[in-house]
Amino acid sequence: MVRLPLTAKELEQGKVLGSILRRARGERTILDVALEAGLSPETLRKIETGRVATPAFSTIAAVATVLNLSLDSIWSSLNQPSEIIPPSPRSEQLAHR
Repeated sequence: MVRLPLTAKELEQGKVLGSILRRARGERTILDVALEAGLSPETLRKIETGRVATPAFSTIAAVATVLNLSLDSIWSSLNQPSEIIPPSPRSEQLAHR
């Protein structure tokens, strides 16, 4: 199966999704959230940094459940990226733990 290149919108939505998840994770470590969601920490790190721009729905749902995020709120944010506030520098540092 050949995977088509991602569009600019898909890449942007991946970055927005990562920002949402990083902010919601707060002070929790990637390791704690990933293990609770049934993911590897590296997978969550890639999603948070936008390197995996289109993760599987089940992956997003698992992380959203752990972070007490509604899928509706994530969907709304992905379709209104101009309203997303960029993560704080502290959030960026935490993403690399």
